[in-house]
Amino acid sequence: MSSPLNDEVTGAIAQFFFAGDGPYHSVLTQAFTESGLIDHDPYDPATQTPNKQQRVLAVARVGARKSETAKKLVNSLLNALRLHGVFNSTEEQQRVETLRSALIHTGWDLTSDGRLEQLGKIDLETGGRAALDEQLQRLRKNVDDPAAVLGGAKELLEAIAKFVLEEGGLPMDPRVPFPGLIEVSFERLGLLPAVINDSMEGAKQINDIYKSAKKIVIAVNELRNLQGTGHGRTLPTGITAEAARYVIREATHVAELMLTTHDRQMGR
Repeated sequence: MSSPLNDEVTGAIAQFFFAGDGPYHSVLTQAFTESGLIDHDPYDPATQTPNKQQRVLAVARVGARKSETAKKLVNSLLNALRLHGVFNSTEEQQRVETLRSALIHTGWDLTSDGRLEQLGKIDLETGGRAALDEQLQRLRKNVDDPAAVLGGAKELLEAIAKFVLEEGGLPMDPRVPFPGLIEVSFERLGLLPAVINDSMEGAKQINDIYKSAKKIVIAVNELRNLQGTGHGRTLPTGITAEAARYVIREATHVAELMLTTHDRQMGR
């Protein structure tokens, strides 16, 4: 699990406590206690120093060292901010958007009501089709930051392929590589050229479009792999933000094509 906490996220959260803003000192104490980091809190109740923003910065620097601890701390602080009404306040929207943008670069997202969600994490067992739709919407919302969501796009396309095959009674061996999974799922959906009736008017054009759709899926996976251990953070060398943004947009279009085609085949 990637950590949702780095210097940028820490700074974005600390901004909610600038110049005395945000929840009380006692609420921060509770958040640090819940996350197991109270021993690293420099606060002195007698002098009421340091201020709230400095407390958050100090504790977060320690909490960022372990991903599980970082997640607990971020969740505790987000809970405190939700109870304070931050995510319902129009005056706080700039700070909220700054935090969301920072989280995206760590592989996490912030829901509209201020809850932490991991980008690309799709639980088909408990979420089913709804989980796919939710992830598709998240990708569309964050399409202007392609470096951060490239991994999420790959995970979504892979999950859709598995979903299509499992619902169609053709579950794949988990050892099958990504390209093979996509090949079989496209065949199952009737999106491969061989499935198209050549005598149909416009068949060549439809074939070309479907070929492009599959190429987009493979390209997303290859770009994601080129990022190595930095998945979801940076673009491969030589890939412009404009090119990556185009690929992500196309990936969401292919995801929608796969889902709606499957819906039609299943009589939905």
